[in-house]
Amino acid sequence: MKEYILAINPGSTSTKIGIFKENKKVLEKKINHNLKDLEVFDKVTDQYEYRLNMIESVLENEGFALDTFKVVVGRGGLLRPIPAGIYKISDEMIKDLKNAVRGEHASNLGALIAKGLAEKINVDSFIVDPVAVDEFRDIARISGIPEIERKSLLHALNIRAISYKFSDDINKDFKELNLITVHLGGGISVAAIEKGRIIDVNNANEMGPFSPERAGELPVGDLVKLCFSGDYTEIEMKKKIKGKAGLVAYLNTNNAIEVEEKIKSGDKYTKLIYDSMAYQIAKEIGKMSTVLKGNVDYIVITGGMAYSNMLVQYIKDMVSFIAPIKIYPGEDELEALNDGAIRVLNSKEKIKIYEKEVYSND
Repeated sequence: MKEYILAINPGSTSTKIGIFKENKKVLEKKINHNLKDLEVFDKVTDQYEYRLNMIESVLENEGFALDTFKVVVGRGGLLRPIPAGIYKISDEMIKDLKNAVRGEHASNLGALIAKGLAEKINVDSFIVDPVAVDEFRDIARISGIPEIERKSLLHALNIRAISYKFSDDINKDFKELNLITVHLGGGISVAAIEKGRIIDVNNANEMGPFSPERAGELPVGDLVKLCFSGDYTEIEMKKKIKGKAGLVAYLNTNNAIEVEEKIKSGDKYTKLIYDSMAYQIAKEIGKMSTVLKGNVDYIVITGGMAYSNMLVQYIKDMVSFIAPIKIYPGEDELEALNDGAIRVLNSKEKIKIYEKEVYSND
């Protein structure tokens, strides 16, 4: 009997799988991959057979036959810009992922593995809200330099999953609400959502507030000087902006709990930096409220740092005048993938075809 949903989330050195029966998680497993094993593969997608075989082995050991799954859903990768939604995994999508049209990333394996497993048992396979989600209006793309375009890159999976969950909790249709949904993690995304569409968002890698590991928006003149100072290579500068920036650069940690412990012990410098991050997050929320012309129904805050009462309270004090604030701390990508599959199975959301959406965007 086909009664389960299998969710697959590949990471750089691990693959997480989740087995769900409707909304209940029956099993979660993290499969760790030895770096030496991965080194033999030239491209990320070359790891397909290696990871697929390991997943099948885990399923067998846990007593789950493939033919008990009614759908397989994988993490979406770096695809061409597409609207948010749940996509049937097609040959064209697989081709773009294998060709790494927007870069190499472990998430590119999600669709490949999901389709490979689903084909063995003749069921559907989907991806849900990949990072490449792009619902910008043209006016939001203009940067100020013709050679540079503002891009939509965000934590779309968690932002949409939580926005849907919140809408269900208040018995409202997600597509009838105007929300500002904020993902607070290693990177930070602040999204303006108009009637279900993410019409603007800071690029979490390059714009918006600084985060535990990323620099966010910077004074560009000083950044140019730093780039041409001769003190850093291009690779070093990229790490300085993403990975070794934000809290890591100022406080030598990306752990909000450690930061708060120092603040509670009276460390004034640590408090200044932490408050500054909260200040910038709140300022970004204010910016997104103007995108929605002040017509904001709710502000929804999610992600790992949403557990921080200190951080959230600072943000609340600055933006509560805009709209009521709801907090959904943490994130669960496997659960978000399952939620997307359920929305399709329950006809709450229509399945989309990748190549049709790409073509309509061209």
